[in-house]
Amino acid sequence: MAQSSIEWTEMTWNPTTGCDKISAGCKYCYAEVMTRRLMAMGIDKYKDGFKVRTHEDSLMTPFEWKKPKVVFVNSMSDLFHPDVPLQFIKKVFHVMNETPQHTYQVLTKRADRLFEIHEQLNWTENIWMGVSVEDERVTHRIDFLRQTNAQTKFLSCEPLIGPLMNLNLFGIDWVIVGGESGRKARPMEEWWVWDIKQQCQEQEVLFFFKQWGGTNKKKAGRELAGNTYNEMPSVESLKMMTL
Repeated sequence: MAQSSIEWTEMTWNPTTGCDKISAGCKYCYAEVMTRRLMAMGIDKYKDGFKVRTHEDSLMTPFEWKKPKVVFVNSMSDLFHPDVPLQFIKKVFHVMNETPQHTYQVLTKRADRLFEIHEQLNWTENIWMGVSVEDERVTHRIDFLRQTNAQTKFLSCEPLIGPLMNLNLFGIDWVIVGGESGRKARPMEEWWVWDIKQQCQEQEVLFFFKQWGGTNKKKAGRELAGNTYNEMPSVESLKMMTL
């Protein structure tokens, strides 16, 4: 686990590592780049590079945290990748079920597998489930997510590489929007962001603007017309369980 600079979470937990590309949003995958660096540093967890691997020794980590945390699960992988066995996914869910003081944010591009196995998983209220939606070619992922038993559902529209007009946000609680970052970042149009924000407002869905991105994401910032938008589902009720 590690403290995270991602604006919508506190820390990351990676019981699985590795992935492969399945859609346009994966083109400049930050996890793949980071894996190469960690592998070069000799970090044992990444000795096999970006191949999908499960890590039994990481499963107990959340039990060691003394205070409630907001946790992004598998920032370096996709829990619903077909190479991750169902039994291991169940083990990850069991850990999350048994640590209700923490809030877990799980994000996948494999929405079809998520839907395929969702009834075999225990969706306690501290597990937020999201899908990545980078452009209109993958909006079908929202339909799969909507049908799952997750109690809190969200979209990560990052990197946003195209407009997302006429979204059906029924059953969706939260939308995150962000531009791609890095040397070869693809540009994000401002009107794409405003359009999604307007749709969230009209459909009463929480809106979080993460970043403009680009080659210098820190300089570009995360303001929209001088304002920041940090809406997200409440975690306070979950944190109070252990206070």
